[in-house]
Amino acid sequence: MMLEKNTKYEISFIISESIYEGFIQLFNDKNPLHVNESFAIEKGFKGKVMHGNILNGFLSYFIGECLPIKNVIILSQEIKYNKPVYLNDRLLFTAQVHDIFESANMVEIKFSFTNSDSIKVAKGNINIGII
Repeated sequence: MMLEKNTKYEISFIISESIYEGFIQLFNDKNPLHVNESFAIEKGFKGKVMHGNILNGFLSYFIGECLPIKNVIILSQEIKYNKPVYLNDRLLFTAQVHDIFESANMVEIKFSFTNSDSIKVAKGNINIGII
């Protein structure tokens, strides 16, 4: 197995206009919290709140494109959203191989997303199978 316990990864992501618009176009989620600036501000946010599942897209990219092996499949994932993210936020994604279960061909990775104000906006874990 080419993954080793405690290996760390860091990737920077920006929630760009094209990612935001692409998500809406693909999934048609036009909840006013996500698309109406004044509605979001009225509800106590500083602007339109980005869809949490955009972060899941970044997770998919990490697993599929950034790991040193490609024979992987996501078995399960859990993500907790601690704070909202906004358009043009720069997020630092950090991940660490937490455990390797060779008998089950499974790897557990713990991750977090931190914004440019050093606030952890989301965290979780993801289990991948080695196929």
